Amino acid sequence: MGAVTDDEVIRKRLLIDGDGAGDDRRINVLLKSFTKWCNATGSPEEGFTQYQRMLGTLAQCEFSMGKTLLVYDMNLREMENYEKIYTDIEQNITSAHDKISECKKEIQRAKRIRKNRQEYDALAKVIQQHPDRHETLKQLEALDKELQQLSHIKENVEDKLELRKKQFHVLLSTIQELQQTLENDEKSENDDTQESSMENGE
Repeated sequence: MGAVTDDEVIRKRLLIDGDGAGDDRRINVLLKSFTKWCNATGSPEEGFTQYQRMLGTLAQCEFSMGKTLLVYDMNLREMENYEKIYTDIEQNITSAHDKISECKKEIQRAKRIRKNRQEYDALAKVIQQHPDRHETLKQLEALDKELQQLSHIKENVEDKLELRKKQFHVLLSTIQELQQTLENDEKSENDDTQESSMENGE
């Protein structure tokens, strides 16, 4: 039989005494009781009583081991869930960058609209200096209507940009909270591993 490495010993101890409830000690007591029971010279009633006690201790160890495996499986599923959330966040960040880029384009369009409006205002002032004519009035009315539409578009663009900024801020806050949660979980798992290793070393 090959030499047992420290990692194998630690792994077996974690399986036996994963939650620190004293299962390692129970195993040792069970082995001693089994040896004593095999060599016992007492009455059959005493042997049967000792046998029932060993079965109870063994059942406790099996239950604890099963609970440890369930916790391990739960941690695996939780890590998979964290990875999915992280992937979703990355996709949301990419989408947010695309939306910000589109908002910048809309701002540029809004600036052009504003420039056009200023030019239209200047043109309207020039037209007003000329004698009133029916056609001129119709053109002025059309220009005023167009200016109102452009102003409405500009307001919509500014509102949309403000909404995107707020959404992006909320997204960044969520990412920071998730990163802090992941760091805390990792630190907690490392602390639990170190404590378990120290207990097993004792």
